[in-house]
Amino acid sequence: MTRQNISSGSAWEPVLGYSRAVKVGPYVHVSGTTASTPDGVVGLGDPYEQTKAALKTIAQALTEAGAQLSDVVRTRLYVTDISRWEEIGKAHGEVFGEIRPAMAIVEVSQLISPELLVEIGADAYIGE
Repeated sequence: MTRQNISSGSAWEPVLGYSRAVKVGPYVHVSGTTASTPDGVVGLGDPYEQTKAALKTIAQALTEAGAQLSDVVRTRLYVTDISRWEEIGKAHGEVFGEIRPAMAIVEVSQLISPELLVEIGADAYIGE
């Protein structure tokens, strides 16, 4: 099977040695994705906006891999404040409401940068 590494251009990718997404066969695995952009963090202090921004980056990586959001079968959300799950869940639901992938939402003590509130990973299957 052919392997395709997909970069979003994040400064973290070469430093940490990872790809935004990796496609092997019909599977696409998207790394943990935050609201960090080349212009800074989107939605400072706002987990809803950060979730939307992370999902936008995930959608772009999927497109580059030849997939789409409707191919996503699992998402994993890491959040720094689980009490704000409704805001985060609302943004996730706006994107995945009809798709309904398997999902986990887990509180963590912090992400790689203090202004980041949400990190999302996704797995997609392009098949049949």
